[in-house]
Amino acid sequence: MPKLMTLRHCAGLALLIAVIGAANLAFAQTYPSRVIKIIVPFAVGGQPDVVARVFAQHLAATVGPTVIDNRPGNNTTLGGKAAASAEPDGYTLLFGSSTSLAIAPALTPNVGYDPVKSFTPIVAISSSQMYLTVGSSVPARTVAEFIAHAKANPGKLNFAAPTGGPPHLAGEMFKRAVGIDIMPVFYRTMNQAITDLLAGQMDIVFDSPAPLAHLLREGRIRALVSLSAKRSAVLSDVPTMAESGLPDLHATTWNGLVAPAGTPDAVVVRLNAAINDALKSPEIRETLLRFSSDPLGGTPQEFADFVAAESKKWSETIRLSGVKVD
Repeated sequence: MPKLMTLRHCAGLALLIAVIGAANLAFAQTYPSRVIKIIVPFAVGGQPDVVARVFAQHLAATVGPTVIDNRPGNNTTLGGKAAASAEPDGYTLLFGSSTSLAIAPALTPNVGYDPVKSFTPIVAISSSQMYLTVGSSVPARTVAEFIAHAKANPGKLNFAAPTGGPPHLAGEMFKRAVGIDIMPVFYRTMNQAITDLLAGQMDIVFDSPAPLAHLLREGRIRALVSLSAKRSAVLSDVPTMAESGLPDLHATTWNGLVAPAGTPDAVVVRLNAAINDALKSPEIRETLLRFSSDPLGGTPQEFADFVAAESKKWSETIRLSGVKVD
């Protein structure tokens, strides 16, 4: 009898899989039948918005009509919540990022979504390395010299950052990893922080090179080390932490495409293929490079694993540093 029940169970399971497969196939043959919307939880005109529009144009040309829906606010969680609560039908996507999918949910009470459980990952798009960058007030020319200088002057060096943003958390992660005492000074925007770095009123910033590129080229500030696993094509002469004989610290900003949990596999597979194809385009790769970003790509499962790991890493950094936002 148990054997008979097991056979029946297996037969029923096989039938269910076949039905689901047929439903996915039918859906794939008709998708999309209306406009696809990508929610971007950032304001119009910023780097995330511009990059999202590049990929929206590619989807419009290769999959179907695609539009951008900007939903800035509440440290990106407004757009994240809107996407998580949408119908999982393939017509609402989220241009997710290290902020909306890893940092903000750990910082924001009652955020309204879980970065892992609420979404179906589609594909990682790009990442930007973060660099320890110093101004003229810091005499160090290498990261080893910087650490020695910081240890000789505990509590006297400042790093500028918006509260709870990647530049702030990267600084917290770095100082704990190498055992130094540097103090955060909080700014509303990184533009003002960089202005004060140039004026010698701030010592350090931890940021991606996009807003710093021309200043680095002119030698007005210095990038000492990359907080990443490997060197970037953007600043290929700057060593990584591991190359400098230090803890292998990884702190990057990144973005990718996700959909509400439960989105049909057929949609995920088709959109994943389209974005991976876009990332092979020399024009799109050049666009990413202009924004100091490295192309990613890969499978949905690889992106799912990456988001889970990043969420855990940043949550732990927030917990250990005691960072809170109002």
